[in-house]
Amino acid sequence: MNILCLPTGPLGTNTYIVYSENGTAENPADCVVIDPAASKPVIKKLREMNLRCTHILLTHGHFDHTMGVAKLKEEEGALVFIHDADAGALSGGEASLAYMAGTHVAPCEVDKRLKDGDTFTAAGLEFKVVFTPGHTPGGVCYVIESEKVIFSGDTLFRLSVGRTDLAGGDGMRLYESIAFHLFTLPGDYRVFPGHEDETTLEFERKHNPFMKSGGLY
Repeated sequence: MNILCLPTGPLGTNTYIVYSENGTAENPADCVVIDPAASKPVIKKLREMNLRCTHILLTHGHFDHTMGVAKLKEEEGALVFIHDADAGALSGGEASLAYMAGTHVAPCEVDKRLKDGDTFTAAGLEFKVVFTPGHTPGGVCYVIESEKVIFSGDTLFRLSVGRTDLAGGDGMRLYESIAFHLFTLPGDYRVFPGHEDETTLEFERKHNPFMKSGGLY
């Protein structure tokens, strides 16, 4: 498995391009794009690497993770997956919080409304959906168990967690999501968050200050 991190959008969101095989100009390989905050740099990188996006996976519906979705879907014909509770953020309304940044998220159709425990195969990889509300009502993490990898969005960061003071946020739900749905995963995992640096699940179990404080900063 290959993971490319491409910072995109106004807040430097970690957009991930995930693929298992190399392609050619004549025969591009399938890939997954997670949280595209802009479309142009992602499409440019896909062309450079001879990749074709078949699935756009969203960890939640905030604008800084979704601004590139509509155009990327149009260009690539990709399927858009998001948890049912955050799907409304792709309809062009206020749920994306784009108004807070004076920007706009182009509306687009959701192809799959996810729920906890869903599994699916994309780009030759099996993904499992772990429902982790708290940052938003419909936050999820995508787990590739065969590779011991978690894409955590704004649920879990290195030595931090996603903010919970925005509309739909809930600090106790976030604590419980991490404590009971991520930290209980057996063994260690590489964690690829929505912002800043990669971490590991074991490191966060031992050192994350939000979790060590019982969900209180």
